[in-house]
Amino acid sequence: MAPNYQLNVSDFIIQGLSDSSTLQLPLFVLFLIIYLFIIIGNLTILSVICFSSDLHTPMYKFLQNLSIIDISSTSNVLPFLLHLIIMKQNKILLFSCITQLYFYISLAGSELFLLTAMSYDRYVAICHPLHYIIRMSEKHCAWLISTSYCVGFVSSVGYVVLLYKLPYCTSHIIDHFFCDLIPLLKLSCSDTFNVEILTYVIGTLLSFNSFLLTMISYIYIISTILKIQSTHGRQKAFSTCASHLTCVIILYMTLFCLYMKPTTSYSLDRDKFFSLLYIVLVPLLNPFIYTLKNKEFLIAFNKLKQTVKFFIFSSKV
Repeated sequence: MAPNYQLNVSDFIIQGLSDSSTLQLPLFVLFLIIYLFIIIGNLTILSVICFSSDLHTPMYKFLQNLSIIDISSTSNVLPFLLHLIIMKQNKILLFSCITQLYFYISLAGSELFLLTAMSYDRYVAICHPLHYIIRMSEKHCAWLISTSYCVGFVSSVGYVVLLYKLPYCTSHIIDHFFCDLIPLLKLSCSDTFNVEILTYVIGTLLSFNSFLLTMISYIYIISTILKIQSTHGRQKAFSTCASHLTCVIILYMTLFCLYMKPTTSYSLDRDKFFSLLYIVLVPLLNPFIYTLKNKEFLIAFNKLKQTVKFFIFSSKV
């Protein structure tokens, strides 16, 4: 008997992470705690940098925008996942599904370019410190940040156009915890070659070039650091870019494992795992990686904390 295909599917069912009813509450509590940590951590970074004039430098402006992207990308998926777990309402319209996917891809692209801009900032600071004020002026910094957002959001428009044109008739069940690209393509009963080509073009021209530029920056950075005579000087120079390099490695490893492969090699459990790593781990670790050993930030944080305590005490009196 021929399979009963549904033509012109206008909504989907998100399968979620697990069908086990015993896991629903633990998963909800776990992801709620993680989401709160991500929001609080990144909002703390935004607040400290905003209210501390000493941190109004290019490096911290990039970090501010990285926190904005982390909050946005996590809020695009985790609240939806929490609602899916607790309310068990897993229906999503085609428009909402593609919109969620658009913001997911756009924010990921923006983050890649922002990390590339941050690597250039570290390159100039370490390799050309005398030219830093000129090369990383407020105007140049604003241009790099705005370009990162523009490239991320403009390059993703092609996905929206192509995905809306695809007929979805194989099934209406997305076996994932959000509207990701490859699970959505699996539901199409027509050729998805154009979308796959677009993925590889964007992956090559944008993602790979961002990665390449970042690695070139670090080749120059490391070679410059190795030429520094004193051990203390080398450690100080490397400490200014170690946190950024850690985030770059984690981010690119997860993204390449997720998307730089044909849809025929798709593995549900593996891709869910890497999606969780990208959505949860990177935004969760960024505040800790960038701030725990950052003396400038910790000093500014303590000043802000004392100021808040003073105002609270004064209001009570």
